[in-house]
Amino acid sequence: MSRLFMFEKPLGMRDTLPFLYEMKKRIRHAMTNEIEKWGYQFIETPTLEYYETVGTASAILDQQLFKLLDQQGHTLVLRPDMTAPIARLAASRLYENGNPLRLAYNANVFRAQQREGGRPAEFEQIGVECIGDGTIAADAEVISLMIAALEQTGLKRFTVAIGHIGYVNALFLDVLGNEERANVLRRFLYEKNYVGYREHVKALPLSSIDKQRLLKLLELRGDEATIAEAREQIDTKEGAKAVTELEQLFEHLRLYGVIERIKIDLNLISHMNYYTGILFEVYAENVGFPLGNGGRYDELLAKFERKAPATGFGIRVDRLIEALGDPEEKNDIHCIIFSQERFAEAVQLANERRRKGERVVLQHISGITDIDACTKQYSDVTYLIGSDRKDE
Repeated sequence: MSRLFMFEKPLGMRDTLPFLYEMKKRIRHAMTNEIEKWGYQFIETPTLEYYETVGTASAILDQQLFKLLDQQGHTLVLRPDMTAPIARLAASRLYENGNPLRLAYNANVFRAQQREGGRPAEFEQIGVECIGDGTIAADAEVISLMIAALEQTGLKRFTVAIGHIGYVNALFLDVLGNEERANVLRRFLYEKNYVGYREHVKALPLSSIDKQRLLKLLELRGDEATIAEAREQIDTKEGAKAVTELEQLFEHLRLYGVIERIKIDLNLISHMNYYTGILFEVYAENVGFPLGNGGRYDELLAKFERKAPATGFGIRVDRLIEALGDPEEKNDIHCIIFSQERFAEAVQLANERRRKGERVVLQHISGITDIDACTKQYSDVTYLIGSDRKDE
């Protein structure tokens, strides 16, 4: 084995040490428990999927897919997201009678990194998919559930930014006339390059009124009043429909009691190109990237020959951990250090404590090299040493 690779990991891959694993486990329990309370059922899909189906249906760029060949020569991919695999599963086996499905997942996804930039190539996601319900009530449900699940983890300061891809598409098509010109502006918005957006709009051969409409889009961020402002900027049926849906969504979210978490942001553009309507991202203080995102994707299941409306969200556990910050490291493991003549007594004591729900390490003293270093790992230590039965 080359010493160069002996301790190295592939680009973007990370180890999870005990303390981080414990934190992930607590987050996982808090979120999945809340999701189950809302009636969502957890499922699992294979780590490997066919490139021709899930790989091409996914919104992840082709160069970010981990590809390999099976023994029959088929191209496979490590799943790059969970929405496309769940769409495959729902279309093939679960979505049969047209009634809504509420599915949830907790899984690792894989996206290849082109260079080392601190971004993981494998990360854990927790999320839901509500399939078969095209109502605004379903959009409000998944957003409210996401907020409730995040609150259960202990996250205090976070905001959900909500936009509508239909509004942006309608405005761009109305003013610019074609997709090629619209895609340039979408790229500026996706990259949050608002200076570049402004400069590009000013250089376009448009009337001053149309330029102002495009520039006004950058200001459509804020509270409920933003929705009314958005209606003034749009003249098309599709744009008006998007605004009406945002108005309805806001009212539904008011009923759920989560308005204080909500911000309207009609600049919102996602890298997930399958979104067709309402979309959203969740942000927390001191984290430069969204903790998660979601939205409506009413055309994805049609790629698996079963057309159905759908909406959902996914939360990245690694970014949620960053937002929660570093809590005090708690190691509530008790250690019983024993000598050979008190082996039976030590086993009995360990079993008693474990039955009470405690975490207990049973350690033979002959296996310890440095007693001080060993005992520092544990919250409490019991010594069963020598022939007398006195604990020190």
